Amino acid sequence: MTGRKPPEQLRSHQWYGTDGLRSFSHRARTRQLGYLPEEHLGKPVIAILNTWSDINPCHVHLRDRAQAVKRGVWQAGGFPLEFPVSTLSETFQKPTPMLYRNLLAMETEELLRSYPVDGAVLMGGCDKSTPALLMGAASVDLPAVFVPAGPMLPGHWRGETLGSGTDMWKYWDDKRAGLIGDCEMQELESGLARSPGHCMTMGTASTLTAAAEALGVTVPGASSIPAVDSGHDRMAAAAGLRVVELVHRDRRLSDILTADAFEDAVTTVLGLGGSTNAVIHLIAMAGRAGVTLTLDDFDRIARTVPVLANVRPGGQTYLMEDFHFAGGLPGFLSRIPDLLHLDRPTVAHDTMREQIAGAQVHHDDVIRPRGNPVAAEGGVAVLRGNLCPDGAVIKHIAAEPHLLKHTGPAVVFDDYRTMQRTINDPALGITADSVLVLRNSGPKGGPGMPEYGMLPIPDHLLKQGVRDMLRISDARMSGTSYGACVLHVAPESYVGGPLALVRTGDSITLDVEARSLRLNVDDEELERRRAAWTPPPARYERGYGALYNEQITQADTGCDFEFLARPGKVQDPYAG
Repeated sequence: MTGRKPPEQLRSHQWYGTDGLRSFSHRARTRQLGYLPEEHLGKPVIAILNTWSDINPCHVHLRDRAQAVKRGVWQAGGFPLEFPVSTLSETFQKPTPMLYRNLLAMETEELLRSYPVDGAVLMGGCDKSTPALLMGAASVDLPAVFVPAGPMLPGHWRGETLGSGTDMWKYWDDKRAGLIGDCEMQELESGLARSPGHCMTMGTASTLTAAAEALGVTVPGASSIPAVDSGHDRMAAAAGLRVVELVHRDRRLSDILTADAFEDAVTTVLGLGGSTNAVIHLIAMAGRAGVTLTLDDFDRIARTVPVLANVRPGGQTYLMEDFHFAGGLPGFLSRIPDLLHLDRPTVAHDTMREQIAGAQVHHDDVIRPRGNPVAAEGGVAVLRGNLCPDGAVIKHIAAEPHLLKHTGPAVVFDDYRTMQRTINDPALGITADSVLVLRNSGPKGGPGMPEYGMLPIPDHLLKQGVRDMLRISDARMSGTSYGACVLHVAPESYVGGPLALVRTGDSITLDVEARSLRLNVDDEELERRRAAWTPPPARYERGYGALYNEQITQADTGCDFEFLARPGKVQDPYAG
């Protein structure tokens, strides 16, 4: 421990340490909670923000991990207080937890600002919880450490190792194709997800916790520790120890979340073959930290970094437990030091250089050497063209190569329910060359930009052996998904973006190498269609949904709320 802050310099001092009536009341109420004066007075107060819930399997173990965090805080001389905050369960919350990411970010920000808190430990991991917690905490700018929930154990079924999400899509298509039946599916239900923790593929959860570690807001190696490994308990305790040190050093998130840190997080995501969802979330997180991050930054960096993580679905073979024991993120970063900004601080070290010093890779097929990459360049490409003037993305390493340059006729669906109901209608005439187009599934149109982007392939094509088609939408897709899916088309169709003007039979051309997505319809015809277009009715007339619809920004700028994303200061409350 470095030098300790004098008690009067702690933020919590204004609640507890003055001679006024309010401080008397705060101390009295803390006695009511059962605490002795010497347990908390003059010590850093550490908020533990816990997204635990009985209905979130990714976080169901975090109630226990919070006790480990408290243990670390006590050992370091701090005073821990656990706060329950919103759980964002990717599995159960509808229409999508993306609708509520900014709600958790607001809750995080206002809770940390309004209570006698000197630092925070943020506990999450299921897809939207990581960015939400960090967005809110960045807006308050206290010392903070993130504790990732950790990946679940690998699934098993009939001698096969299963990856959650990825193999769900695969075997569901096999069932629709008639290759397996109900008995096999019942067995898969019990074998696919067999422990607490988030998806053990390189889906959105693992991608974003890795990004958090690359940003420097976790203890080293934290992002890949399996949720039920005893090392996860030790990591949680280490985070509790560390945050007290950060308070005494006054090392705030603004010292960590720099432009260089976000560039390194983008490099990490792309080199891992990570989820396309990270594009939206990192842009939003950077905005909260006062850093401008754009789609062009992703595309620029993608051309410089190879994919080295052979982890499904971008890779072919391994899962997160394999990645962890192969060296985890420190081992991965040790293979690309020339692509990183190594002299920036982290929560654990004065420089990232110190943090990865001595890191090793123990399995060269899990974390590949630079000379034998999974792919020569980063796993996400940013597209431009008259169909996506503000950009779109594709995870091209998870698509069949022959579709990366493709022209075909559009088959258009106005919403996801209609698509579900009609996708197998022979009258649509869908062939393997067709381009499936889904609209009204973006930030406002979804609402919440659900993970609809991996549109199902019609049953008759599955039975013919077709496993990939070109699909285009203003939706997102699960990071565990795969296929030639163009996503995040901006601006979205619901607000009149060009996707709203596509008609069935129109020719569409994708050229990933040229970073191009074009609707092959002349400008005059598009203008006629635009003049005839009418906005759809509002999704919400009141409540949080109405606030969301009013304030949400488009995918290319991170889907934050405008009033939260804009610059400006918020005063600390007066506690006297």
